[in-house]
Amino acid sequence: MDEAEGSCIVTRAPIKVELERDILEILSGDARRVAEIVFDDSEIQALQDYANVVSVKRLGMNDHGPVHVRICALNSLTMLGLLESAGIQASLHRESGLDADASRTAVFLGAVLHDLGMSIGRDDHEEYSLLLAKPIVDRILAEIEPDSIRRRTAIASTALECIAGHMATRKIGSVEAGLVLVGDGCDMEHGRSRAPARLSLAPQVGDIHQYSAAAVEDVEISKGGAKPIRIGITLRENAGFFQVENVLYPKISISPVKEYIELHAGLKGREPLQYL
Repeated sequence: MDEAEGSCIVTRAPIKVELERDILEILSGDARRVAEIVFDDSEIQALQDYANVVSVKRLGMNDHGPVHVRICALNSLTMLGLLESAGIQASLHRESGLDADASRTAVFLGAVLHDLGMSIGRDDHEEYSLLLAKPIVDRILAEIEPDSIRRRTAIASTALECIAGHMATRKIGSVEAGLVLVGDGCDMEHGRSRAPARLSLAPQVGDIHQYSAAAVEDVEISKGGAKPIRIGITLRENAGFFQVENVLYPKISISPVKEYIELHAGLKGREPLQYL
């Protein structure tokens, strides 16, 4: 029996540990300590698991649980690293004089907690995520940064902006929030849609997202040519263009990091189109 059929964890859960390892490998300092706390936190895990009960089983939508948010975190942190390598400072560094570790902490927390509100429902779930995430963020940062309320406030506020802005329904201003917005949109590979597609044969609200995601072969984030970040998407069939044009592209187009991103997408074995 797959885990999706016997518990609230979807089929993709076996890769969760691998994703956690990959995230920890690119973090250091306080950001790594925060990640270790989050990955070992039973309250966060329970909320993420139940978010998938609501998303997959109740609504028939794609994965919004532990694996999805870890992919979002890895995507966002990878892009942050590419910006840092290109000498581009994130907002906490540029505006508040904090170090790069503060930005990594904010990006990680925002990404890994952004869908907690799906445990309540889909509509306005980013607002529910804020409600649920705020005490968790405060609790973790108080443990990591006990002597600097200024630093804690800046990191927490930026992490919450990442959460508030991830649906592309409101304007965001920080580089950190822009990265989480795009990192969330980049989780569109076919594995994200397997569980809901298997659990129900009846038409569902999220069908177009399921089947278009199933048409996405691969998403690769790497160093760009003319710009620091390249997002390359390989599609199995034309249905995958829905994910590119109706999910990811709109998020990039309103993101504060748009100017740093190249977006390429195309069918497997064919020359990709360049969107940005």
